[in-house]
Amino acid sequence: MPDIFVNYRTGDEEGSAALIAHALSSRFGSERIFYAGKSIRPGQAFPQELLTAVRRSSVLLAVIGTRWAEATTRDGRRALDDPQDWVRREIQEALDTGAHVIPVLLRGVTRLDRATLPHELQVLADRQYRRFDHRNAESDLKRLGDDLADLVPRLAEADTAAGPAAEDRTPQHNGSVRMQVRDVRHRQQGGIGNLNGDLGTFVNESSGPLHTGSGNQHNGPTFTGDGMGVNYVAGDNSGGMRQQTDRVQPGKDDE
Repeated sequence: MPDIFVNYRTGDEEGSAALIAHALSSRFGSERIFYAGKSIRPGQAFPQELLTAVRRSSVLLAVIGTRWAEATTRDGRRALDDPQDWVRREIQEALDTGAHVIPVLLRGVTRLDRATLPHELQVLADRQYRRFDHRNAESDLKRLGDDLADLVPRLAEADTAAGPAAEDRTPQHNGSVRMQVRDVRHRQQGGIGNLNGDLGTFVNESSGPLHTGSGNQHNGPTFTGDGMGVNYVAGDNSGGMRQQTDRVQPGKDDE
């Protein structure tokens, strides 16, 4: 069952409509996108296929190029003014069924004017639209896809472009403890601090050797002024660090 119906006019930059349909099919799955040039199989009755698909869709994308409003029928009338015009019929059907109807304006198309539309389609001018320009194809298609994922929960579930949410990432810790990954912001001016328990130890602005894990650490000798200091840390450093400085008395021959 399709969720998105791509409405377009033959002869009005239908290549752009095909590109939009292809990009959305890649992101959400081809079975969720109805594009007449691809979705209607040979031998099928296209009137019934079109009406069935648009009635079942949650969103209709009305792809509008520079010739969309001015295209004419074989007898010279404006196509939009013909009640049997398929572009018009599909949009009307979507409006009647309560689907989201989104105008997608192609390059060179200004915002729709109610005065230029048939009475049945004038509400189209009041709908929030999106733009598609080949020069910005990647960003325009991403934005359109994001909008559709927000509108239709089924599309969000099938969205291949959506990464896992941070709160759903649950890596294993020591083979048994599940730890939620979240942003940890810690600001400390100098010294050592703990970052939320299991996440480890924070060391900021250290100007000398520090011991934060298990094992022995021996720092020295360190000579300062007229004395000599030695730093020694044993074990897991659970009791902190103590520093002792012993003054060395000069020998009688020293100056």
